[in-house]
Amino acid sequence: MDRVRRSLVAGLAAAPALSLFGRAAWAAEPLKISHQFPSGTDTSGDFRDQLCRRFAAGIEKKSGGAMKAQVYPGSSLMKVNSQFSSMRKGALDMSLVPISYSGGEVPEVNIGLMPALVPSYEVAAAWKTADVGKQFQQIVDDKGVVIVSWIWQAGGVASRSRPLVAPEDAKGLKVRGGSREMDMMLKEAGATVITLPSNEIYAGMQTGAMDAAMTSSTSFISFKLEEIAKHLTTGRNKTYWFMLEPLMMSKEIFAKLPKNQQDIVMATGAELEAFAMQSAKADDKLVAEVYTKAGAKVYDIDEPTVKKWQAIARATAWKDYADKNDNCAKLMKSAQALVG
Repeated sequence: MDRVRRSLVAGLAAAPALSLFGRAAWAAEPLKISHQFPSGTDTSGDFRDQLCRRFAAGIEKKSGGAMKAQVYPGSSLMKVNSQFSSMRKGALDMSLVPISYSGGEVPEVNIGLMPALVPSYEVAAAWKTADVGKQFQQIVDDKGVVIVSWIWQAGGVASRSRPLVAPEDAKGLKVRGGSREMDMMLKEAGATVITLPSNEIYAGMQTGAMDAAMTSSTSFISFKLEEIAKHLTTGRNKTYWFMLEPLMMSKEIFAKLPKNQQDIVMATGAELEAFAMQSAKADDKLVAEVYTKAGAKVYDIDEPTVKKWQAIARATAWKDYADKNDNCAKLMKSAQALVG
């Protein structure tokens, strides 16, 4: 009996100390990080998978092993379009996903893939601390999701039969734009739009369901579209296709962490933003080399061509977005202030 009593007392005495470490210290499972991209390592493969793995290693090191995370690549944990809503409900811990995929659920996030609104990595990087970024973070936070790491990627167009560079090239093509707003611009240019996640582009192009697809440079490489596409329009010079693809965490899960672990999460995410930008820029150049080697013809976009697309976007996608609600109007105004 005395032995049992001593064990109980010892257990109760240890309880406060254990509580200091929060969820990750006592939970049987590590944080789950879901994404749709191919699996690699923390030093090779798709940089978005690398970033998730580096994040997992970073929080474990900073917390002295109290925090751990497991990466689930290739939509192996859940379907792509379920990730944002699952984080909102606390059913998924973390995800790295194009935020515009959730535009049907939260219309404001469609600004994360707004044609011609973000013209460069420099402007993209400025979002985080500018008015538009602060407003955007608050909207996402109110919906139950925390942005941990801001990741922007330039992109272009891969096509099978003929190049898609200027608006006049789009007429008659079946094109995947990647967002509702991008699709609006494409429709105005004469294209038929196709809607599907980037990890389904290969099958769609292979079967002839689509003629061309717009996505990030990294996805063009990771999904091996050079095996099918005969033409590539890159984002290495000028581009009207910039995507916000952040690493995010469920606010419900984040709130359960003690302050020191919340700080570790946010600090690690911020540190990885430089890696993300460097990797995205490197992929903009690498994708041209990969497609050239595969025998495809490669094209770059110049400033006059960007302005043609921008004129169409301003009259269609930008206007439509700003007219949705007050939040969208404020976000659009703040975003335009960064580019004059």
